[in-house]
Amino acid sequence: MKTNTLFTEKLPNERRYDLDWLRVMVFGLLIFYHVGMLFVADWGYHYKSQHQAEWLQSLMIFLNQWRLPLLFLISGIAMRFFLSKVSFLRFIGLRTFRLWVPLLFGIWVIVPPQLYIEMLSKGDLPQISYGQFYQAFLDLSHPYFDSYQSGIFPHVDVNHLWYIRELWYFSIYLLIIYGGLSLFKLMPYLYKPFKSWSITVVGTLLVVGMSGLHFFFFPEDSEGRRKALGFSFLCLGFLMGWEKYFWEQLSHHRKKLLVLAVFSFIALIVYYFNFYAERVDSPRDLLYFFELLLVYLNRFAWILAILGFAHQYLNRNHPWLKYLNEAVYPYYILHQTFIIVIAYWLRDTGAVIQPLAVIILTFSGCSLSYELIRRSKVLRLLFGLKIGLAQSSKSKND
Repeated sequence: MKTNTLFTEKLPNERRYDLDWLRVMVFGLLIFYHVGMLFVADWGYHYKSQHQAEWLQSLMIFLNQWRLPLLFLISGIAMRFFLSKVSFLRFIGLRTFRLWVPLLFGIWVIVPPQLYIEMLSKGDLPQISYGQFYQAFLDLSHPYFDSYQSGIFPHVDVNHLWYIRELWYFSIYLLIIYGGLSLFKLMPYLYKPFKSWSITVVGTLLVVGMSGLHFFFFPEDSEGRRKALGFSFLCLGFLMGWEKYFWEQLSHHRKKLLVLAVFSFIALIVYYFNFYAERVDSPRDLLYFFELLLVYLNRFAWILAILGFAHQYLNRNHPWLKYLNEAVYPYYILHQTFIIVIAYWLRDTGAVIQPLAVIILTFSGCSLSYELIRRSKVLRLLFGLKIGLAQSSKSKND
């Protein structure tokens, strides 16, 4: 296999199982998060349960602080590993094939039931069958969708699959930046903080640097901020890579980082409900910059603490890990459609039964679907899995 001539770093001797475990856990957590979106009060979603609670806002804010940044950070680390093994052209080809095939399949097959339930629940669709809806869905000018025109095509959108789309764009952007910086031999200067600086200095630099980047350069709209945040953490993960000294520090200081994360979150949530939530607008002034400092202090404290604990306790193989790691992608593609359809089907159930049933049936649906997907070459292709490498549940990890 031809390797990347610009990338001359020595690969680590062992696989980083802690990152595999974190990837599985973060995607698993995403299912619980999207179930929470059904029930959290005052937050928009494709479908909302009649059983909504304000107390869920604190929990959702807690997860929002670090779940997506951590996911993109892990993706950035994985990208650095991958680029050490393959050429740029092969990287682009493989990434394009394994992201765009499931994305296109998802927006035309997996996502439409979410729109069907959303329109039914809002009274924007007559009581027609899903087959009749889908026939209308394929007509990009159908009058049913006059009020649903914000997609990548008229009424056709990515919904929860936006991560796949952005990951492809982010990867290309990072590849271009990395290639240019490597040609001018600037990458070692960007790696240096993680190679030799103390965690206190690196952490302070990250908090202040990301706060300033957000304050001066992030777009003001929510989608633009989400993209900027995701790309920033992808780049950060790429720089962090497998720098041994940095990971050793995270593991050593994990308890201190956890304490900082807990107390900074308490300060953040108190500020949010007593000041931020009551504010009419969000001026870009000095107060806003201090808010960002608090946000990113909490965000990085949780992310670094999680990475430290994972490196200390999860950097080991397990017979289930390879199976779970491959299952992540199909679970991610399928889970939100299962959640919304099941929640609508159970819309008349009680406040305790409904969330429990949605969680159990969603995981069951994803699990059964994956068992079918992993055994079919066509389905493996459509869900972004390697072809011809279906493994039995008894197979060993690499």
